[in-house]
Amino acid sequence: MAPAKNIRTISQEAFEGLVRENMDDLGMDPEEALQDAIETLTLQGVDLSGIVKCIPGVSSLKDDPVIQSLDRVKEITSKLKDQDYEPSTASFSGEDLDEIAKHFDKLSVLCSSSGSGNASIAARNGGVELVCSLCSKIRDGCERPLVSALKAMASFLYDVQTTETFRKIGGPKIVVDIISDNRQNVIILNSSFSVVAAAATGNELLKEAFMELKIDELFIQIMRTESRGSIGSLYDAIRVLLTPDDNRVVASQVYGYARRFAEIGIAVALVDALCEGLSSPSLVSASIALKAVAVNDEICRLIADNGGIDAVFCCIDDSGKQNNKVVAKAFCSLLSKLAGSDANKTTIVQNRGMDRLMKLSSSFFDDPSVLQEIMSIICVLSLRSPGNAASAIEAGAGDFVIQAMEKFPTAHQMQRQACFMVRNLAVRNPENRRVLLNSGIEKMIRMAKESHESCKEAATDALRDLGPDNYNS
Repeated sequence: MAPAKNIRTISQEAFEGLVRENMDDLGMDPEEALQDAIETLTLQGVDLSGIVKCIPGVSSLKDDPVIQSLDRVKEITSKLKDQDYEPSTASFSGEDLDEIAKHFDKLSVLCSSSGSGNASIAARNGGVELVCSLCSKIRDGCERPLVSALKAMASFLYDVQTTETFRKIGGPKIVVDIISDNRQNVIILNSSFSVVAAAATGNELLKEAFMELKIDELFIQIMRTESRGSIGSLYDAIRVLLTPDDNRVVASQVYGYARRFAEIGIAVALVDALCEGLSSPSLVSASIALKAVAVNDEICRLIADNGGIDAVFCCIDDSGKQNNKVVAKAFCSLLSKLAGSDANKTTIVQNRGMDRLMKLSSSFFDDPSVLQEIMSIICVLSLRSPGNAASAIEAGAGDFVIQAMEKFPTAHQMQRQACFMVRNLAVRNPENRRVLLNSGIEKMIRMAKESHESCKEAATDALRDLGPDNYNS
């Protein structure tokens, strides 16, 4: 693992001292003194996250709402510690538990506010340690304070520093134990898996910690219950655990985790989740999780053999009927991943895949992002498969790509994907080249090449394989 970068920091006391110095020694007004301190430290490369921007003599650390809620929860728990025993659920009165829940709810809202800096204030002032300690002690019959604490915990875990604190104080085991003890409680499970997703984001060591605690076995046990569709955060946790997003790590272990997930039945369970269709509130999350599991040809074929492609097409068809762009994009992306298996390509085409994709394109022809996903699937299906490329043209893919490029000339990502698609349709099919050139595709590709820097290479390759003169001009 790569060494952490050295970041300059400052204590709350030193920050307030600088503001006071600006007022006392330089005669600045309070607001001017505060702003000057912030600008000076920022220019010096000092990390001010977690610092409460208060003015000595005017406002104080204690006026901050995050600090107020943390201090009140600490005060409640400290009363019990003063009595020489560690707090537990039995130690708290109902009134105490209600107040703890209220403050954690407030902290969750404050720390989830984008750009507020409240999560860093909570972390700097012991928020992660406090909530982990309480979660380890709040047990049966105390759903509300436990859920409130878990939601606050998820909002506190926003970077590597906070997730490392969570790991070092035993956070993963605390959360896994909560999941294990509450397998029938959907509300607690949703909050717990949200913590797993937040903690494991960008942290390879935490992914490993959760896997060592056999969280995958809890996944499959819970996914085999009737309530699985109501636990959207479970699918988010699967996705995060299988995403290689820790920049400190040269070689992530997530590929092996995906294989392990498939071996114990998670891939098949995710297919079952897709079969619930658009009525499931977690459908898109389940599709993204399944895409994360599908890391090799064997798993892609396993998914297809267990009805995965049929389930995907049912959702694609329904997304067109119900004009649901989010579902359409997510399931096109999943189908593109599954189409990476040569065996699945045949299955997709035999299931009238090309015709169904063209029908979907007509439903969403006003959205280039959906059209781009459809192009990606056709591109994958046509790769090294002249038969599939011919089927695509027969289904109308040639007219589709020309019309899309003509309608959305500024959609550079779609234009680039269109070039990739045309290349695969043409490279091994002389007849497709003739059809595409006669339809005017050369003009559209040259326009994309001239208009978008990101399209130049893809457009040049497409023109080369189409075969016109001066393709590189």
